[in-house]
Order: sequence, then C-alpha cells, then structure tokens
Amino acid sequence: MTKILENVRRELDRLELPDGGTVISRDMVRAMRLEGGEVRFVLEAPSPEMARRMEPLRAAAERAALSVEGVTSAQVALTAEAPEAPEAPAPTLKVGRHPEGGSASIRPSGVKSILAVASGKGGVGKSTVASNLAVALARAGRRVGLLDADIHGPSQPRMMGVTERAQSPDGKILTPLEAHGVKMMSIGLMIEEDRAVVWRGPMLMGALQQMMAQVDWGELDALLVDLPPGTGDVQLTLCQRAQPTGALVVSTPQDVALLDARKAIDMFNTLKTPVLGLIENMSMFHCPQCGYEAAIFGHGGVAAEAERLGLPLLGALPIDLDTRLGGDAGRPVALEDGAVSDAYARLAERLVQGGMA
Repeated sequence: MTKILENVRRELDRLELPDGGTVISRDMVRAMRLEGGEVRFVLEAPSPEMARRMEPLRAAAERAALSVEGVTSAQVALTAEAPEAPEAPAPTLKVGRHPEGGSASIRPSGVKSILAVASGKGGVGKSTVASNLAVALARAGRRVGLLDADIHGPSQPRMMGVTERAQSPDGKILTPLEAHGVKMMSIGLMIEEDRAVVWRGPMLMGALQQMMAQVDWGELDALLVDLPPGTGDVQLTLCQRAQPTGALVVSTPQDVALLDARKAIDMFNTLKTPVLGLIENMSMFHCPQCGYEAAIFGHGGVAAEAERLGLPLLGALPIDLDTRLGGDAGRPVALEDGAVSDAYARLAERLVQGGMA
C-alpha cells in the first residue's frame, strides 16, 4: 500500500504549475489515503481565486493517480487556504465636527471641579501654568485631568512629554493619556505636531464638546482646561455648556497684558463663571549666578489689579530658565525641587484648601 502511494506522489510530481514547481514541491497535496484500489486526496490551493482556476489541474491529478499500477479509481477534491482576516484597524473617533446637542451639558459626570485656566492674550505663560499646576495638584494627592482646549495652538503634549496618539477603543469614546500622574487630552494627540488646525468656530466648538464629553475622564477631583487666549468660541462653549467651577486668569505684570486680562475677567463675569483669582506669572527673575532680582515685566501689576477688582491673588510665579527647559523637555518644573516648584505647590495647596480642587 505504501508503495502505491509513493508511486502516486511520484506521478503527481510530474504535474508542473504555470508559475513554477509541482503540486508536490509546492506542498499542495493533503490527506492522501488508499482504500482497496481507490486513492483519495485533496489539492489545496494557496487562495480561493487560484482554486477556481485549478479544475484542469485537478483532472490531471486524477489521471496521474489512475496511471499508477494498483489504483482502480481516484477522487481528487479542490480546496483553498482560508484567507487571513485583515487585522481590524483600531476604531478612530473623528474630532472636529460641528457641535451637537444644542445647549445640553458637556460636563463630565465624574469630575468634581472644572477650572478654566485663561488669559486675555497669548505669551503670558498660561499653558505653562496649566501644566505645572496640574502636576502640583497631582503631587498633592488629587486626581487631576488636563484638557488642552487651545485647538489652534496645542502645546500640552510637548509640555507634558506625551508622544503617543490618543486612541478610541470603540470609535465613540477617547481614552485619555497619562503623564506625571495627570490624565490629559489634546487635539495635539490626534494630529502631527507640525500640522495646522485650520478650522472655523463651529468646528472648534465641536472639538471642545468631544474632548469634554467623549473622553473617558473617570473620577477626577479637578479638570484643568487650558483655554486659548482671548474671548472667543471655545471660552463661550465651555462656560455655557460645561459650567466650570471657576476661572483662573493668568497675566504678566506688564500693562499691555493686564489690559487683555481685564477683558477675560469681564467675559467670565458676563457668562456667570466665577473668577476664582488671578495668577501673576513671570513676576520676578532671580539670577542664579549673582542672586540679583529683576522685574523684567514690571512688578506688582497683577496684585494691584486683583485688589482693585476684589479678587484674590492666588500666586506670583517667577520666571526662570528651568521652567522653560522643563516645558521643552516634557518634564514640568513642578516635578522637581526648588523655588518654582515650591511656588506651584503653594498655589495647588491654596486651591485644595479653598475647595476648588
């Protein structure tokens, strides 16, 4: 019996394929057996498409088997390898559509406090304050989230040292990334770093809605929202539909920055969002070499404005090289030990003691 099967294989090895080789050398013969004088086997094609073209080869294989002495009949079946299912791509959630739901709330249910970190103008270090304050709150034991709502100029991925892309397991809800104990989300986690976001107001509002309501923030003591500068669509949507606990307005001491900070405060008052206090950033430069102190952007302007408006001055943060280096390296200075880190720790403690975070 074994001799007959060997002879059948020898005859099949003469059946050459159009693209080279034989059914034996290409390992296409399966389940060959001999019962009495009947030979049965399967020809397995590498694909269903090729199997459909192999009927002449199947008939030739039967004739080859019948030519062997001792074989009285032959049955050859055609089959094909099941094609590998393509790996399903991870579901994606398109961000940047028009807002939905009218005036329905977009406040995440598990977030106790939403703090809007705002400024009237750009360049006052608002994003730096937001990232370092988030880290300081996390170091103080709070459950913290950081939402980069500056859609046109997202900087939090770089400042927090996050390079991964945001994922959506089901195509509906985004999973926030985590860095330095802080959950974070940014449009910068969904696009290339150098790519411009060229969107009009409705798409900005829709993106904010999605990053607030379609992110799995979980249970948080505080969600810090790093707003874009100015008094535009994003601020309006946040205040009207997320009902922030309050706003922290960041300004440098110089008069031109305070002019715009006043407009930001007026906006929050108009939208019935409490202004929790002012933060003076870049208040003083301490020379690390000689100890000389310089008020590069003026001195005391934010404190005077806070007193005039009857608002608390929550903190005065110095300007130093480590802050800039930490922001560029993705390791906020609040993680380290030193005067600046201590200033952020005091600011965080003040917010915690005041029930704001």
